[in-house]
Amino acid sequence: MQQLFNDLIKQDVKPLLSKHGFAKKSLSFSKPEGDLIYIINFQKSAGSSSDNVMFYVNCGIYAGELARIQSKEILTAPQEVDCHFRARIGEIATSAPDRFAVTPDTNMEELRTTLLSGLEEVIHFYGTMNSARSIVDYYTAGPYLHLGEESFKLLLQSNDAAAAKRYLKALQEKHGAENRWTIFENKYRAIFQQYGVEFEYS
Repeated sequence: MQQLFNDLIKQDVKPLLSKHGFAKKSLSFSKPEGDLIYIINFQKSAGSSSDNVMFYVNCGIYAGELARIQSKEILTAPQEVDCHFRARIGEIATSAPDRFAVTPDTNMEELRTTLLSGLEEVIHFYGTMNSARSIVDYYTAGPYLHLGEESFKLLLQSNDAAAAKRYLKALQEKHGAENRWTIFENKYRAIFQQYGVEFEYS
């Protein structure tokens, strides 16, 4: 089963991703483009065995601009875990499962078709995520708490107070009743003050 998995990566995944400019290192493929680095990582499940190789496909985008906002060192070879945008393939490609499995009963042709189709969807999605702002827009549209502080800083640095206030209101409506909201609210208030913008839900 391990050999079938290796062959899948070598004979099917690598040619597809190479065609789109991704370079392979171990089970990760990366593609730098301007300030961004796109990553597709294959993670074997801890539950794998000799006759059952289970794996996940992790997708990530690293943004130098967001790393600077975080006051972190800019990485030239980030891992998927370092990325600012992170998702499993199934969150991007609706036709792809959360986890794949190679077993004696697996229809490899079917798995190959599903996986490659899902990767094509990820590549298309990556094409729409072409800046730190597009990552921020993805999370503010959620609205998600993930990258909240960085998102507010980027929006306020860009003089887009209106978008920052819309995001604040959406987060408040989604999480305002939670006990932890006060902690987030205080952090966000400090960021608004830092940029001289009135802290209000618009």
